[in-house]
Amino acid sequence: MKLAQSAVALHGVGPRLGERLARLGVDSIADLLCLVPQRYEDRTAIRPLGGIRPGEKVLIEAKVELAEVAFRGRRSLLCRVTDGTGAITLRFFHFSRGQQEGLRRGVRLRCFGEVRAGRTGLEMIHPEYRAVDADTPPPEPTLTPVYPTTEGLHQQRLRTLAGQALAMLADEPLVDYLAGRLPVDWPSINEAIEFLHRPPRGADTAMLLAGRHPCQRRIALEELLAHRLSLRNAAAGRRRERAPAFDPADDLVACFLESLPFELTAGQASAWGEIREDLGEPVPMYRLLQGDVGSGKTVIAALAALRAAASGCQAAVMAPTELLAEQHQANLGAWLKPLGIKVVLLTGSLTAAERRAAQEMLASGAAAVAVGTHALFQAAVNFRQLGLVVVDEQHRFGVHQRLSLKRKGESGDIVPHQLVMTATPIPRTLAMTAYADLDCSVVAGLPPGRKPVRTAVMPEQRRGRIVERIAAHSRAGRQAYWVCPLIEESDHVESSAALELERELTEALPGLSVGLIHGRLKAAEKEQVMRAFKQARLDVLVATTVIEVGVDVPNATLMVVENAERLGLAQLHQLRGRVGRGRDESDCVLLYKAPLSEHARERLKVLRETNDGFVVAEKDMQLRGPGELLGTRQTGIVELRVADLARDADLLPMVVRLCDELMTDEPGCVAPLTGRWIRAGAEYAKV
Repeated sequence: MKLAQSAVALHGVGPRLGERLARLGVDSIADLLCLVPQRYEDRTAIRPLGGIRPGEKVLIEAKVELAEVAFRGRRSLLCRVTDGTGAITLRFFHFSRGQQEGLRRGVRLRCFGEVRAGRTGLEMIHPEYRAVDADTPPPEPTLTPVYPTTEGLHQQRLRTLAGQALAMLADEPLVDYLAGRLPVDWPSINEAIEFLHRPPRGADTAMLLAGRHPCQRRIALEELLAHRLSLRNAAAGRRRERAPAFDPADDLVACFLESLPFELTAGQASAWGEIREDLGEPVPMYRLLQGDVGSGKTVIAALAALRAAASGCQAAVMAPTELLAEQHQANLGAWLKPLGIKVVLLTGSLTAAERRAAQEMLASGAAAVAVGTHALFQAAVNFRQLGLVVVDEQHRFGVHQRLSLKRKGESGDIVPHQLVMTATPIPRTLAMTAYADLDCSVVAGLPPGRKPVRTAVMPEQRRGRIVERIAAHSRAGRQAYWVCPLIEESDHVESSAALELERELTEALPGLSVGLIHGRLKAAEKEQVMRAFKQARLDVLVATTVIEVGVDVPNATLMVVENAERLGLAQLHQLRGRVGRGRDESDCVLLYKAPLSEHARERLKVLRETNDGFVVAEKDMQLRGPGELLGTRQTGIVELRVADLARDADLLPMVVRLCDELMTDEPGCVAPLTGRWIRAGAEYAKV
């Protein structure tokens, strides 16, 4: 099969160019066909110079009237061309002597570029051009594709290679795995690919730009289907794996629940019921536990760790920051130590002696639960029998990091149970595509008595009033956070530094105690500051976004976020979740620096209007894309080429139906269809 050949088989492709194509995910000639253009340029018609406007990208044909090298501030080659209806100047800042000689008076040029308003009228800067004569063929009859590219690989080369691949496609069409399963008016995969690489003159460019053309939808459907098939196939493969079936430990669990100063909410009890059943099976649990900020996921992780310990296994709880790991260790230790279960902390800031002691307890089995950061999956860390892996805020870890921790529990054909938790609710569209291999549990609702946080958005000019409000707030016995995104002054980012802000607030709030916490403090220093804040010995805590997750101080009822326009929706929602953790009403004030971009304005509007984490997550995905939400931007997972999860959400019911049909009726087509679109899915599926 020609299309299955390496891309190096194409004319003009050597090893070096093959490496560059591989960076785009193009290994075979068929892969090149699936490298769909990002956008298009209309070079199908020559535009008269008298009708062009600044901002347009146009194809023109005109005669050189004057060419000169100018030295007005910066050396440049200016070439004045006319076509009888108007004139335009071509400007080149980088040019050779040969290029200068070729642009002589009387030469006729065909140029394509963006029209700009210049000092002497309309200009094109570094346009594409070539000399033409009476024998030059007319412009292309199709729109010109603009492909995703990489360093050293130019558009013209990609267009030439795509042309070779399309010629092969005419002789050897791709297998259409969805033939007969789609509505009759949908294009086939071959028709869609041919059209998208060479849209004819007159094609609906607005629809193409919006990603809503039927041919784009056809490929988006298949790409989404490939991702779902890949994950469902991985889930089926996992059912052949083995895991330790944990003892029910009913008496120990009952003792644990009785010792808690609260009762599980209905949402917590429901999620725990699902996890409890999974842990009793001899096949590994792969479950996603979702819950909005403050919904109480940590106690469910503690229950799972308790079951592991009762069965003679160990549990590892991995958190993205030392502050959160320390808090998990404090909570789990307080809950589990009375039951005779040892919990150790393992982070990068421990002393060598502390780290060695923790590693020895894990290797010997003296410690049943390990809580830590990235330090947990380092080579020097060994477990006696790791039976449960819990990853908190899983999107903050790369795929390979999560896989490294899982491998520490593999012994022969036995693998550990896995529970991944997130306080950033996963939009339904993302869950159906990116988490199709996981069972999902949701901790619905908040603990009794919790009230929604009131959110206000204010310009930074009102900082003075906020300081006055903090003073009144503290006199009423309440505490406040003031979050500043930076640790120290920066010439590049106009933002008040946390260190300077602490000094300012200390001066502005005489009689109040102001503390400071940031990521560069040592673990002991952070612990000291947080303990002082929890014990109400500090009225105001100035912090960087290190407090974004996990920090729990019920008496803190005011959150001020400086430079809120610089932060993402999920991050702002997490920060807001640090207040409203008690029974008193809480407020969040988002201070911004004008002028606001359209995206920043939209983010702040969403937070002002809703406390619902799922609404926030849906909007966040629309603004940022799924890759960043998943923590997979660095690994190439779910970086869709054509599909867009927010735009194409209406295709997902069809994707689910087709996935089920193909896995049941035509399992043999699953691997080749997924192979057409997926590159890094195999490793991802293991975690």
